[in-house]
Amino acid sequence: MLLEFSILEWTLLGALALFFVLQVYWYSRYLAAPARKIRKDNKCEMSESKSQNDVLPGVSVVLCAHNESYNLSQYLQSLLTQDYPTYEIIVVDDGSEDNTREIVEHYLTQDSRLHMTFVPLGARVGSTKKLALTLGAKAAQYEWLLLTDADCRPESNHWISTMMAKATKDVVLGFSPYFYDKGHVNRLVRFDTLFNGLHYLGAALCGHPYMGVGRNLAYRKSLFFESGGFTHLMTNRAGDDDLFVNYVATKTNTTVALDQESYIWSIAKTSLREWLLQKRRHLSVSPAYRTVTKCRLLFEPLTRGLFYATVLLIFIFGRWTEWTDLTAMIPVLAAIGLFLVRWILQTAVINTSARRMGLHHFSMWSVLWFDIVLPLVNVWMLVVPKRKTNKW
Repeated sequence: MLLEFSILEWTLLGALALFFVLQVYWYSRYLAAPARKIRKDNKCEMSESKSQNDVLPGVSVVLCAHNESYNLSQYLQSLLTQDYPTYEIIVVDDGSEDNTREIVEHYLTQDSRLHMTFVPLGARVGSTKKLALTLGAKAAQYEWLLLTDADCRPESNHWISTMMAKATKDVVLGFSPYFYDKGHVNRLVRFDTLFNGLHYLGAALCGHPYMGVGRNLAYRKSLFFESGGFTHLMTNRAGDDDLFVNYVATKTNTTVALDQESYIWSIAKTSLREWLLQKRRHLSVSPAYRTVTKCRLLFEPLTRGLFYATVLLIFIFGRWTEWTDLTAMIPVLAAIGLFLVRWILQTAVINTSARRMGLHHFSMWSVLWFDIVLPLVNVWMLVVPKRKTNKW
């Protein structure tokens, strides 16, 4: 009988049900929000980016370059061929020692919309990239600043127009996936990027914007300078994108661009070591988030970890010697059932989102593996002392 369960069994069953409900709530409300928004937007017969081309604002695309001659030679042309009436591109050379300047100067002679400035040599600041972005913002002649990186390629020549179609407020959060390639590291990087993207985009759609990615992010020039720019962030080496958004973005001033033509593609790290270094740099700024943001970010991994821990404890303390008694095995059966339901729901949400966003899907085994490994990687990154990195 159920009443014969021990206090430990009742406690574990109650905890299992609680953490399961919290996980389902988080996945259904936040992670599934981008897919719901895309489905809703797809019901429109004509996109705003194509129907309002004549009223879209002027845009200054700001791109910082540190030894990016190869990437600029590959991708700068895709920025110069955007189907948008009024825009400029500002390349800020941040102390490059390769042929970055020569590559940009070559394009300067061909297109008057391209401009170049540079970070003074020997600048004594904690982050020269933040200084470079500030110089780019000062040089911009238009109200809207659209940020990207030198190693990025727009999905199409409608990238600017699709992003600016959402420029109804002060901040536009875009998505930046990585190119598909074979191998486990690429699959890991793409899953992590999709999961984090669904998280911050979903949070913004639910009224809680907390970060953006500098590869695809837009905000008003006036907002940048009125909020003090990066003045309060210069002690952090990174965080020119997520910390700034965390500081200025609100429920009322932020919109999200989810149309596939608004994407910016980038090349993923090819080795696990390179990706871990990149991951550490990104995580290094998380302690500087606002307290309410840190609490919200802690909710999902905490309830996820407690869910897994509760399942494990139920298995450890299960009455395996009474396996023929279904009543005695109810806690174990409940743990297996809820584990499978969560796994199926999680896979469905992630792959439905990937399909609607035009991205590759993931197998159920990949989802489960990454679901267990990535939080452990994040904890390790936050706990193990950080090595010093360069200014970028």
